[in-house]
Amino acid sequence: MLKSKRLHLAASGFAQRPARQRLRTGWTGSRSRCVWHGIALLLSGASAPGGGWAADDALIAVAANFAWPMERLAEDFRKLDQGTLKFTAGATGKLYAQIRNGAPFDAFLAADQLRPRLLQEQGLAAPGSRFTYALGRLALWSADPARELNARALRAGGFRKLAIANPDLAPYGRAAWEALGRLGLREALQARLVRAENVGQAFAFAATGNAELALIAAAQAARPAAASGRAWLLPAHLHAPIRQDAVLLTRGERNRAATAFLRYLKSSDAQAILAASGYDLENECCT
Repeated sequence: MLKSKRLHLAASGFAQRPARQRLRTGWTGSRSRCVWHGIALLLSGASAPGGGWAADDALIAVAANFAWPMERLAEDFRKLDQGTLKFTAGATGKLYAQIRNGAPFDAFLAADQLRPRLLQEQGLAAPGSRFTYALGRLALWSADPARELNARALRAGGFRKLAIANPDLAPYGRAAWEALGRLGLREALQARLVRAENVGQAFAFAATGNAELALIAAAQAARPAAASGRAWLLPAHLHAPIRQDAVLLTRGERNRAATAFLRYLKSSDAQAILAASGYDLENECCT
């Protein structure tokens, strides 16, 4: 267990929780199969794909910003005794491409609404299963707890590098790019931007000193790993709402754990975990 430290937030406070162990895995197949890279978190003794994976075990594709809350949700879900979960976290755009190329996921928790909708239109996701499970916010984070973080500090330019997720792959990267545009800073900061594959990598760049600042998900700033730093919650008007949709994939339509988990995600217990993790809530079902 990590000892929780106080997180300095300029605009909002978040609850702290112990970090869980993270295991890295990678599966690289031929072009005709897919390339699967991410952070795989094995829960309840789950085995790797193809290694005795049971019918009531589900493999979930999860947007990188949601990896930490997903750990807590999966542990809480395990108490219901409705199957075992394993998940892989990565950029929404890359996970979408992997699903289209045959990666064996049962459900998809994206960081946007576009990719789950496209999967339904392409016949790769169950009709009527898509819903918004969380509303994300953007935060500016620094490992230096004494650093001033606000729009004025961004304009002053007292830093070498600012890390953002790739806007073409990651919805939080798109929101970061939009926020910089509304602040009139895209051109001024272009040479200082470090583009990460996803918000998890953007956070890592700032945490390791490869960038002084990072625009990340507000929920990431609530993690114990970020507690020693400082964060500023960007005003909501600086970027479009980040509505994160979940969808049941066709492979998971008869998977008891996958369908039960998506039901659980709408429950009051799950919503309490999301709220404590820095997300706003909007459980509206879609078509």
